[in-house]
Amino acid sequence: MSWDADTAVETIARLAREGKAEVPVYAIGADRRVATRPFDVDGSPIFVAEGIFAAEIVAECRRRGLLAGAYALRRPRGATFLRRLARDLTEQRKAPRVLVRRGITLLRTEPAVLRRQTGLGAEAARARQVLRGVAALLAGHPRRR
Repeated sequence: MSWDADTAVETIARLAREGKAEVPVYAIGADRRVATRPFDVDGSPIFVAEGIFAAEIVAECRRRGLLAGAYALRRPRGATFLRRLARDLTEQRKAPRVLVRRGITLLRTEPAVLRRQTGLGAEAARARQVLRGVAALLAGHPRRR
């Protein structure tokens, strides 16, 4: 696996502390990290880190005081399947047959993934709930200089 939990936590800590960090660039088709790029939160009092592995670092981020919230999106599985397939076909991430098979597998395993993410400390929520939570956080924080 190309994902590195320790590096992810350190990068989040650096973003929270300094407002900028080098972040990885992944090549989905190659299934690996291929580069890094600079990322700057540009004075925002919060930032959102997302991804399929995000729940893996919830406990450590919470322990370090870096976590304002952790969510696992709960969406209609069929809609997620179609959205993912359309994106992956458009981006030509892999051969269409592989993408369809992979999409069906992900469709079937999605409930278990959601259970695992909530077991790791993320809260299952619909997108609107997450957006409301982020808006509330923004409303309660002055902009960082």
